[in-house]
Amino acid sequence: MTDNAGFKPDAEVFASAGDNPPAYSTSTSAISLNDFNSKANLTEKNQLALSEDPYSPFEHRDPKGASTGGALAHLLKSSLGTGILAMPMAFHNAGLVFGMCMTLIVGFLCTHCVHILVKTSHNICRDAKVPALGFAETAEKVFEYGPKGMRPYSNFAKQFVDIGLMATYYAAACVYIVFIATSFHDVINFDCNLNWDVRIYIALTVIPCLLIGQIRNLKWLVPFSLMANVFIVITFVIVLYYMFDEPLVYSDKPLIAPAAHIPLFFATVIFAMEGIGVVMPVENSMRKPQQFLGCPGVLNTAMITVVLLYAIIGFFGYVRFGDTVRGSITLNLPEGSWLGDTAKLLMAVAILFTFGLQFYVPNEILWRKINHKFSPEKHNITQIMLRSGIILVSGGVAAAIPNLEPFISLVGAVFFSLLGIFVPSFVETVYLYPDRLGWCNWKMVKNIILGILSILALIAGAVASIGEIIEMYSGDD
Repeated sequence: MTDNAGFKPDAEVFASAGDNPPAYSTSTSAISLNDFNSKANLTEKNQLALSEDPYSPFEHRDPKGASTGGALAHLLKSSLGTGILAMPMAFHNAGLVFGMCMTLIVGFLCTHCVHILVKTSHNICRDAKVPALGFAETAEKVFEYGPKGMRPYSNFAKQFVDIGLMATYYAAACVYIVFIATSFHDVINFDCNLNWDVRIYIALTVIPCLLIGQIRNLKWLVPFSLMANVFIVITFVIVLYYMFDEPLVYSDKPLIAPAAHIPLFFATVIFAMEGIGVVMPVENSMRKPQQFLGCPGVLNTAMITVVLLYAIIGFFGYVRFGDTVRGSITLNLPEGSWLGDTAKLLMAVAILFTFGLQFYVPNEILWRKINHKFSPEKHNITQIMLRSGIILVSGGVAAAIPNLEPFISLVGAVFFSLLGIFVPSFVETVYLYPDRLGWCNWKMVKNIILGILSILALIAGAVASIGEIIEMYSGDD
């Protein structure tokens, strides 16, 4: 699963300094950009008429924005989260050879879909004469400037992406709660000789989540993010130690898993790799966004690193733990071992600390949509009640499905396959239609194939995940 740890929008940087985001004067317009909210101020039409040169959105970006190296760091930190710990489970559902090959292929497809989304965003920014657009706004403008038959659906496209992002992050928050609770459950129950159900730990986990979830200013989440990053690095070192502390046995691992398990593999890998929600804010924050794409480029460098790490951890993690591998490899570390317990608890605390960032994104989207319905003097109490209610519901969902493995697959299948693959391919097709689709409309054919694959991944992954959840309940009975 992708995290937002470490990403701090420019607007928040200005706020923490006590200043307002500056306006940048150009020959055509004055622009104030807020990257995180994905809003762009349109250039005045009468000024545009005076300009004979094609509009270049890159020239209107914040000159004090993130550097190329900073953007790469943000993208890496947002991608190397809980998802990498689930990769051994993905290989369990795929087999060694099939898992390795498909991980590389899925990584390529995810990278390609992010690439076409960002490229389409750059192009529509040029057409709409705005410096930057977020994910939802890109979809909206593509339809608005697209074929006449598609233009009435521009607002629907924006709402679809916004709702999809909210659902994705809220569902991921449920996964976070399950992960934290399961980690504490395993350590405390074993070390203290208790027999508490994991749902008790879920209820206890909700309490600190209620507190962290009330933080509305990103600068107050930065210390939590920094500590979480340190804990994650320490955990990875411990996991690697346990992975290679004994000779690895390959002979008893299947090269290709049974066909019934394959959908779970794809759903888990998509969940782990897709960071579509954070890509546009990171790209929008760059002062040289033209370096985001290309070769090597920020995107390619980050994704090559991420895919290789995911493949290595997934492959050797499965070889090490075999059929006993769990939804997070940290849960396979020896019980009662101080080093293994340390890794489990550090990772649980790290995920707890990043819960605020995970929760921040959907709440900002939701609050923008509904804040006008409440008087300003009631905004504070409304936000408290809204955030508390959502966290309590998330805890309830986590308690209803306290099994990490099918939960991760379900979230990946339903949400990330739609937002990460289907939407970018569809948006590119709408933008290029009808006369820019390449020789024999090969780009349309390619995007249709991607769309079909995403729908198949959604259906097959969801069915397999729900089947596992039903089987889990049947087993309890």
